[in-house]
Amino acid sequence: MEDPKRLEEGSRHAPIRAGEKVEDTTELSVDKSERVTTEQNEPHGDENPILLKKTSKRVATLDAFRGLTIVLMILVDDAGGVYERIDHSPWNGCTLADFVMPFFLFIVGVAIALALKRVLNMKSAVRKIIIRTLKMLFWGILLQGGYSHAPDDLDYGVDMKKIRWCGILQRIALVYMIVALIETFTTKLRPTTIESGHFSIFTAYRWQWLGGFLAFLIYVITTFTLYVPNWSYTIHHHHKSETFTVECGMRGHLGPACNAVGYVDRQVWGINHLYSQPVWIRLKACTLSSPESGPLRPDAPNWCRAPFEPEGLLSSISAILSGVIGIHYGHVLIHFKGHAERLKQWVSMGVGLLIIAILLHFTDAIPINKQLYSISYVCFTAGAAGIVFSAFYILVRINCVVKYKVIELNLWDGCLKSIDVWGKRTPFLLFEWIGMNAMLVFVLGAQGILAGFVNGWYYDSADNNLVNWIQDHVFIDVWNSERVGSLLYVIFAEITFWGVLSGILHKLGIYWKL
Repeated sequence: MEDPKRLEEGSRHAPIRAGEKVEDTTELSVDKSERVTTEQNEPHGDENPILLKKTSKRVATLDAFRGLTIVLMILVDDAGGVYERIDHSPWNGCTLADFVMPFFLFIVGVAIALALKRVLNMKSAVRKIIIRTLKMLFWGILLQGGYSHAPDDLDYGVDMKKIRWCGILQRIALVYMIVALIETFTTKLRPTTIESGHFSIFTAYRWQWLGGFLAFLIYVITTFTLYVPNWSYTIHHHHKSETFTVECGMRGHLGPACNAVGYVDRQVWGINHLYSQPVWIRLKACTLSSPESGPLRPDAPNWCRAPFEPEGLLSSISAILSGVIGIHYGHVLIHFKGHAERLKQWVSMGVGLLIIAILLHFTDAIPINKQLYSISYVCFTAGAAGIVFSAFYILVRINCVVKYKVIELNLWDGCLKSIDVWGKRTPFLLFEWIGMNAMLVFVLGAQGILAGFVNGWYYDSADNNLVNWIQDHVFIDVWNSERVGSLLYVIFAEITFWGVLSGILHKLGIYWKL
């Protein structure tokens, strides 16, 4: 989710060059946006070159990838209730929903690299980074702290004894602040050009990688050395309360009950301020319906109903690595001019991260786990983000046009060297439009604020509203299936609706940024 005034890569999809002029890159937003301007002399037929006026450009690939991530969030949030196999994994493993958060953080990193390509005023940049961090924290607590009950409930308000301090935007805010500050404070140490060699880009930005390594050390040392004692929690029923005790007394445990990630959050935030509906309740140990939701087993362990914060403090420190990997991809985009060079760097990095994650997971050394934000999960999702980003770069940015019949021409060389290169963006405009207004779609769509507003206009009964009527009569009743109808409702009445609306707002030049 980036500042709407991002850029496309160069005039008529020309690549961003390291020497291009940059506007005030301190203008960052919740969407981690980047502004780039270029002044180019470009030949026009046989005539003399004409001077193109300075224009603001957007990175179409980043917009499309951001839009895809928002679409995934809406899909898994609103269709995950009937297709729980695409919802978050109950514990170890990775499902479609588990890619959303790290994809956002990857986008944050890429965008910060472009936004802070040049820092004109360090004090101003730091001030704006802090201000936007505070804005994200405010919106995160407002939307996910328990104050808003949209779209199903028409009331609002939260008991401050139970407010949830953590959430999606809060984690993005932390990662954004750390990564952006490192990038800002090291501005004088950055190279203007990169030496030859595959690993030169890593040594050139060693301070960013050092920050990621420190986050890695803090997470790993705390996770495997912190002692986790027994702990208790209380469930309040209508007229009584029931207290449960979870027995631990161990270190280095990576299961649901006694991990250091949960312990740190219970100590820092307090158990009443954690997420009260953790997905681990769908584990086989808790329900016979696993991986679907279902009644608790009679012999379910005490921790099954306990609160757990999936966006907690220690796991957010690990999440900084996702932003660092994203900023690396942004640095590659800035310093490498050729499509093949960029893709070689990106794809090799993505494949390497996937291999590391798979080895860690299937050797049971460190399982892939979103709730703990394990290192293998960071590598797996960041590797996947890198591959998807590269695929969008090819499809959106480097589509091949074959004008002649080619039989023996190598396809890779043909696409990147010999054949006309142009951006085929039409199939991805829906994603791109949503990506341009990601904050608006996130708040009004993914968080259900617009649906909650529409639900407030009902007839006779609160359930008799336009949103429920469309879902029941236009989709579920027509297909005679709650699962199929709900999925089609999400695709057409939500995702397509927000895509078209975002396109209209883009044509009108209307964007929402923080």
